[in-house]
Amino acid sequence: MTTQLFKLDISPAIGAVSAKYIAPDKPVCIFTLAHGAGAGMDHSFMETLADALSKAGIATLRFNFPFAEHKKGRPDSPAVAHATIAAAIAKARTLHPKLPLFASGKSFGGRMSSQYLAAHPECTVDGIVFYGFPLHPSGKPSTERAGHLEDLKIPMLFLQGSRDTLATWDLIETVCQSLRKATLVKLEGADHAFKAGKKDVMSLLVDETKKWTENILSKSYRHKV
Repeated sequence: MTTQLFKLDISPAIGAVSAKYIAPDKPVCIFTLAHGAGAGMDHSFMETLADALSKAGIATLRFNFPFAEHKKGRPDSPAVAHATIAAAIAKARTLHPKLPLFASGKSFGGRMSSQYLAAHPECTVDGIVFYGFPLHPSGKPSTERAGHLEDLKIPMLFLQGSRDTLATWDLIETVCQSLRKATLVKLEGADHAFKAGKKDVMSLLVDETKKWTENILSKSYRHKV
């Protein structure tokens, strides 16, 4: 396994943030892995997920958003977050120019990634994985945050806990049913942090990610042949 720590340059105005690349010896693809609004890239969930994905053959590039880098409590504006996502995707391409590239993120990180990709269709990736899409604030059910997803033309994987208070099941199910390229996986008993008592939710997340990714890559390969 290869591990690299470095600074990811975003722009002269925004500066640089910490980033970490983890990869198995022979990765099948690479993910950009964006953290959520409540913690940075070194949170135990992010670290464990990146390590587990590496064991499943998936390289990851995770990084801090500027607010996490500078230990500010409030998440960055969409413009700053989108610029960070753009820099991460560009860096992932330089790390593995010939590997399939997927965007992914936990909560806020996934939503910012999808917003960026929806607004920049010229930035082509093979798909996006949401580790808990934050459909609405807790206690305020709505689907407004999902509007931009209609503009995505890439495969989408939604890994959602059945007890997620930021995405009530009936609403996230309705949203995914309206998206032609969306796959929704229900993690029974899990909340937004993917905690479900003694259940090993992390293994389920990685297994579902690997299965979906292999399916996407298999279809892509057959299409090219």
